[in-house]
Formats: sequence, structure tokens, C-alpha cells
Amino acid sequence: MDRAEVIELLIVIKENYPNFDVSDDNIDRHMKYLHDFPFDVAMRNVDEHIRTNKYPPNIAEIRGSLGEQIERDRMKAATDEYFRAREKAQEQACPPPPGWKEDIFAKLRRSS
Repeated sequence: MDRAEVIELLIVIKENYPNFDVSDDNIDRHMKYLHDFPFDVAMRNVDEHIRTNKYPPNIAEIRGSLGEQIERDRMKAATDEYFRAREKAQEQACPPPPGWKEDIFAKLRRSS
């Protein structure tokens, strides 16, 4: 997010929370913590916050739960990959050769 986007975000907050500080210092502070964050996600989080809270959002609330969303997506991808591997293994599965089970039991009996 660039400085203009941070300012736009803070203007939206100010319009809904008249006592919100939009000073240069506060813009700089928000810029420090939001420069690496996508503007559209921040705006969605602010919009949702405005709908549900009577106090202005702090930086953590503006960032929302993107980290959790990223982890959830990573875990979903890992789960999908696991199930694809299981399906592939199932397609390639075949019964053991005849007499295999008996050979194993015989070897076990001899070693005891």
C-alpha cells in the first residue's frame, strides 16, 4: 500500500469516526505498518469494522486476519495434495501376490 492509499483509508475512517486522528504523524504510523499490506483487503476490513464496531479500527484490525487466511489456504492446499496422493496410490494398489501372507507367517514362526 502506498501513502495515497493509506490516506484514502484514513479518510474513510475519519468520515465514520469524526474524532479519528488523521495527522501526518498518524499517517506515517499507519504507513509504517501497512506498507506491505494490500489496499483492497484493508478497505474490506475497514468496511466490515465500520459495520460492526462503534470505535475506530486500530492497525491490527485494519490488517485483519490475513495471516490466518494465508495459513488456512496453505493447509487447504496441503490437504488437497494429500488426498490427490491417496487417490493416486489407490489407483495403483493391487493385492499381494499369492502365498505372500503365508510366507510372512512362516518366516515369523521360524524366527520365534
